[in-house]
Amino acid sequence: RERANYRWKERIILCTLMLDGGNYMKKLFMIAGPMGVGKTTVCQALKTSLDKSVFLDGDWCWDMHPFNVNEETKTMVLDNICFLLNNFIKCSSFENIIFCWVMHEQAIMDGILARLNTDNCRVLPVCLVCSESALKKRLQGDILRGLRQEDVIKRSLERLKLYDEFKGIKLDVTKDTVQDTVQKLLACAENECH
Repeated sequence: RERANYRWKERIILCTLMLDGGNYMKKLFMIAGPMGVGKTTVCQALKTSLDKSVFLDGDWCWDMHPFNVNEETKTMVLDNICFLLNNFIKCSSFENIIFCWVMHEQAIMDGILARLNTDNCRVLPVCLVCSESALKKRLQGDILRGLRQEDVIKRSLERLKLYDEFKGIKLDVTKDTVQDTVQKLLACAENECH
């Protein structure tokens, strides 16, 4: 009973902040980019740089063997992503929700966002890109470490140009360290993104 009263007080304070023009808004980082650009590594580091944060990599929502892409599994992965993101948004323990996935077509990000309750979120759509040579070098490193198959280079390079059409913040991370990219993302979250 005491815990329930605390929750109601917490909700009243939250509602008052929002009604009084307070700046309480959850931040939803939607981070796109080609395979191998460093999304997962950067998002893990971003998560530890932000208080009350949670991270979801879209690939975790269809990690299967053998990997099988068809209409049923495409529908399933989107359902899984939206279910988890909506629960993270709803959960009072989180102020920063970080999501990354390839999202090589604008329609993929738009479709996910259309299914999320973002009324109390500031959505930060960000695309991480790098030069072709940097992407190839990063992917070759992953292949040598046994993290990826060789065919990923061709597929990732083919998709790189698709990010030219991305409607959001584009960050070229060709020469950036992980921490450099995290600092850029934090600046974007504070409206200081260039």
